[in-house]
Amino acid sequence: MFTIVKREEMAAGTVILNEILAPKIAAKAKPGQFVIVKANETGERIPLTISDRDPEKGTITIIYMVVGKSTGLFKTLQAGDAFQDVIGPLGKATHIEHLGNVVCVGGGTGVAVLYPITRGFKQADNRVISIIGARNKDLLILEDKMHAVSDDFHVCTDDGSYGRKGFVTDALKEVLEGNKIDLVVAIGPVPMMKFVSQLTKSYNVKTLVSLNPIMIDGTGMCGGCRVVVDGKTQFACVDGPEFDGHQVDFDGLIKRLKAYEIDEKKAYDEHCNLLGGK
Repeated sequence: MFTIVKREEMAAGTVILNEILAPKIAAKAKPGQFVIVKANETGERIPLTISDRDPEKGTITIIYMVVGKSTGLFKTLQAGDAFQDVIGPLGKATHIEHLGNVVCVGGGTGVAVLYPITRGFKQADNRVISIIGARNKDLLILEDKMHAVSDDFHVCTDDGSYGRKGFVTDALKEVLEGNKIDLVVAIGPVPMMKFVSQLTKSYNVKTLVSLNPIMIDGTGMCGGCRVVVDGKTQFACVDGPEFDGHQVDFDGLIKRLKAYEIDEKKAYDEHCNLLGGK
């Protein structure tokens, strides 16, 4: 069992932070890697990227948005409760090195994935320009932490309720036009990563994205997390989760993510009904 030592509700309660006691994972995890989490014996296996770790305390931090039955079940767990299984670290770690100017672009809960990567590039003595965005101010997360590891920092909201009104691509375009950029890292909703990649391709700037396809075992055995990259099938769990954004078939990924949309909504509604609508 993996005990939750800290729990925090973010983004008006739609996003939950859990700091979990997992010493062996905390000792080995690197930026970009993920864990497979299961609440109980009958629970679903959910991949979640490690947002932070503390080897001395033996803890890792995960941040997730409540979007379905399993994450709804996760939300019911309080500090002192425990997940039955936390497996990892899985996936390839981000290749972090000194490059020069690196732009880190995050949207929604993708900022949780982006934070340790941004910190890593800053620690590698890069000039880091960060751009984070959300639909509105209430849905922004980790603003202070991202600001602290950035040399230049931009916040965008779709509705203009905070920071700059508009999309992260609007701010990114200005950065690309005014600076020599060596790498862009973009993590967030698939449409966001798609449009960021299209933009950076026109400027010939290498771009990494972290993909979130349907995943089951997380070790390359089931093939459920397959994605098409440069015309070839790859498995996000072992070949990724990071790929060259200019080579990803985003339209195919979007279709696969929608495959169980109706069933997912039905399961979540049934879960909410059992909880009395909470």
